[in-house]
Amino acid sequence: MRVLVVEDQVELADSVARVLRREGMAVDVAYDGADALERAVTVDYDVVVLDRDLPGIHGDDVCRSLVGRASGTRVLMLTASATIGDRVEGLNLGADDYLPKPFAYAELIARIRAVGRRPPVATPPVLTHGDLALDPARRVVFRGGVRLALSPKEFSLLEYLLAARGRAVPAEELLERVWDEAADPFTTTVKSTVNRLRQKLGEPALIETVPRGGYRI
Repeated sequence: MRVLVVEDQVELADSVARVLRREGMAVDVAYDGADALERAVTVDYDVVVLDRDLPGIHGDDVCRSLVGRASGTRVLMLTASATIGDRVEGLNLGADDYLPKPFAYAELIARIRAVGRRPPVATPPVLTHGDLALDPARRVVFRGGVRLALSPKEFSLLEYLLAARGRAVPAEELLERVWDEAADPFTTTVKSTVNRLRQKLGEPALIETVPRGGYRI
């Protein structure tokens, strides 16, 4: 899942980003509304965690712009205001969810995953292929009834390939959707992660390399 955290409190923004990365998410950070809108033009984020009370371009205007693009990006709005009226107003702007500050990281993670499971084409709660089963909510993978020990990136890569439902996914797309902006576009990170994942998945092989097309399951 590719997530953009938009928060002007630098320490809070960086702390949220660290927590989400430990959960296997690819996370970028913007500290104001203008930067958030610039990033959203070039990256198709799954979820934007948006502080409502931003300096400069207000969070409400950022939300309106994101929703108006009809890109499928989900917006989880944060604010120090916790009244029902504020929540209703935020949802009426087009936000998919609303979380008052202060919040527990466990709840933030659960809400991000919940809104992220609402793509234009519904994704089943458990992704399967043959004897392989991946549960995004519980963060577990089984093959032939045996639980596999995957790293966060291996898990995210496998989840993305399974969600593609047989479509060949280019390495460039995997790099953009599974990793964050710090990833080197000229690196062999995708290839090496695929190779490690193939070893852990075992035989018969599940991940196919498509010449000039990328990878698919």
